[in-house]
Amino acid sequence: MPLSVPSAFLYALLLHGVLGAIDVFLNHELLAKLPARREAAEEEGLHAAREFIFACLFVSIAWFAWHGALVWWIAALLLGEVVVSARDVIVEGEIRVLPVPERVLHLLMFMNLGALVVLGAFTLAEWRVGEVMLIRVHHGWASWVLTAMAAAALAWAVRDGVAAVHSGRKAA
Repeated sequence: MPLSVPSAFLYALLLHGVLGAIDVFLNHELLAKLPARREAAEEEGLHAAREFIFACLFVSIAWFAWHGALVWWIAALLLGEVVVSARDVIVEGEIRVLPVPERVLHLLMFMNLGALVVLGAFTLAEWRVGEVMLIRVHHGWASWVLTAMAAAALAWAVRDGVAAVHSGRKAA
């Protein structure tokens, strides 16, 4: 039986969280050591913005269905992620040469982001119909995993934000 659009959207979101965590820990922390590099201040700031966006998106989808005009909250988060990712590609290319594994992982993340946006658009089109309602949902284990991902993303957003400010001061 094929996945329904909301289920596919949920699984694409979970996959993005896993891919993002691998990218952060392996590429940004262990290999590139971005928080310690003063030239990475803007990149760290973009990463903080992305992590904050995903913290909001993870917790929003984990526990709620956003109906009527409330779909614009989820649409804004998805659009914000596309804008941040577009800028991040430019900044990364200006300050460092990405190793092959990081480029491959970024390719997979961009492919998944495309799927996430398309599946999100279908989900939001379905939710947009009708009156404004915030409906509590429970996706079983996925709600709890998304909540944990939201907490981790928020903590890392603060960490990367602090690193961006600290690196920016060192660069000045």
